[in-house]
Amino acid sequence: MTTSDEHPGEAMSNEEAWRFLEHTRFGRLAVSVANVPNIFPINYLAHDGKLLMRTNPGTKVAELTVNDSVAFEIDGLAEDQAWSIVLQGTARVIESQSEIDALDELPLAPWIRTRKYTYVEIVPRSVSGFRFELGTEPER
Repeated sequence: MTTSDEHPGEAMSNEEAWRFLEHTRFGRLAVSVANVPNIFPINYLAHDGKLLMRTNPGTKVAELTVNDSVAFEIDGLAEDQAWSIVLQGTARVIESQSEIDALDELPLAPWIRTRKYTYVEIVPRSVSGFRFELGTEPER
């Protein structure tokens, strides 16, 4: 178990962190353009070692095409534990029709009543995960 101020929890293996990514469908995408960070809630699919999302042209797509280096994060709570997974990677808008056709077969649908035609793929550079025991602040 690791106990530091930065990560006062137990580090997960890459395989365990990926299992959390594969069984979760909602997270936050962080982008940065001209040193101005932005965070977007997204639903996604972890598939074949990559993250996939559907969106429409707008701020998200514009920002990740200017700077394709992104971060992605998911969290969860259980009765007495919490967990957090952070992925850093490179994003690209999928433009090939053959890739789009294959992605259309995957179980990745918008959560809100709208059509989203733009697929984005995030290829990870690193994935880290931590599990935390919940509790009160210790006495001094």
